[in-house]
Amino acid sequence: MDDEKLKYQIGANIAAYRKQAGLTQAGLAEKLNYSDKAVSKWERGESVPDVLTLMQLASQFEITVNDLLVDPDALPGNPGTLEKAMTQVSEKALKRKANKNIILALSSTLVWFVALFAFVVLSSFDFLERYSCLLFFYAIPANAIVLLSLRSAWHDFRWNKALISIIVWGSLLSIYATLKAVMGIYFWKIFLLGIPGQIAIFLWFRMFRSSDAKKENTNG
Repeated sequence: MDDEKLKYQIGANIAAYRKQAGLTQAGLAEKLNYSDKAVSKWERGESVPDVLTLMQLASQFEITVNDLLVDPDALPGNPGTLEKAMTQVSEKALKRKANKNIILALSSTLVWFVALFAFVVLSSFDFLERYSCLLFFYAIPANAIVLLSLRSAWHDFRWNKALISIIVWGSLLSIYATLKAVMGIYFWKIFLLGIPGQIAIFLWFRMFRSSDAKKENTNG
């Protein structure tokens, strides 16, 4: 094995175990009575610590000196390589989650932009101005429908119960507001329809939860 490869292996392992221990370069240097520049050179493979320092490092990380000498890119059994793989998987998962959140935010923004645009257009006509505010009421269930569709397409059902509830109550609120604005009727009793609707939603999701629990018990 050439010297440069050995320097790289030792440096990469020191960096991996240091991060695993939650230490900065300055923090590790302080424990070894070295400067952080020396630790930085070790990790970059520009120099290597002496044998006594390697033993100190192994003791600090609660590993053997041999663990600092092995190839960090070799499998199996190297925690440094496993850590890299786990980090890459986590980063990809977080990126996918962030992208989905951006799509959800953009979709909601689009729904409310359309509602605002329609409001501006309708409010410019005198005979429609009094009804233009109704658009914002209808945007509530419309927004929930869009989010429900996207999450269902992604097989993410965690918020389905809340979104369906918003659709039910938002629709009732829209009808109430429409009757009030167009016909001058304060038909508050329409909200009573939401009670059995909410109960039905609760029972529906409880039924599926019980079904999933039975499957898990059977598979177990």
